[in-house]
Amino acid sequence: MIKLTEEDFKMIYNTHFDNLRRYLYYRSGDQDLSEDIAQNVFMKIWKKKIDTTKGNIKSLLFKMGTDEFISYYRRSKIEREYVNSQDFKLVHQDDDDDFSEKKKMYEKALKFLTEKQRVALLMNKMEGLTYKEIAESLNLSQKAIEKRISQALSVLKNNLNSL
Repeated sequence: MIKLTEEDFKMIYNTHFDNLRRYLYYRSGDQDLSEDIAQNVFMKIWKKKIDTTKGNIKSLLFKMGTDEFISYYRRSKIEREYVNSQDFKLVHQDDDDDFSEKKKMYEKALKFLTEKQRVALLMNKMEGLTYKEIAESLNLSQKAIEKRISQALSVLKNNLNSL
């Protein structure tokens, strides 16, 4: 087994941290959570001295990030169920700003997408990644990404028209 050096770790961190954090943000919609999970993934890599010479390190990081994300939501399930069981009402201030209203409409429409559709769409539209780049990042075929984004746009269009 090859020992992970500090230099190798720094290179992996500097190369992949931002991409992993953005991916987790697309999945969670929470900037702080995505940063925390990305940091946890790199802490595991460092603590366990995971051999990064075997296989695709980017795929490993994204897999570990996905696993951490899922674990987080499993651990917080009881808390979410409790909050949902209470009849908490969020009070929103009336904002006449057109931009704010449109943003809310898009956020509502994005909730109708599956997680996979939302991730692919946001990677394309927010980050400007090509279908090929998204396919490589998610370890999927380019056709699968094209299908997800096409379906996402269709769902968005239908839901924006009905809002």
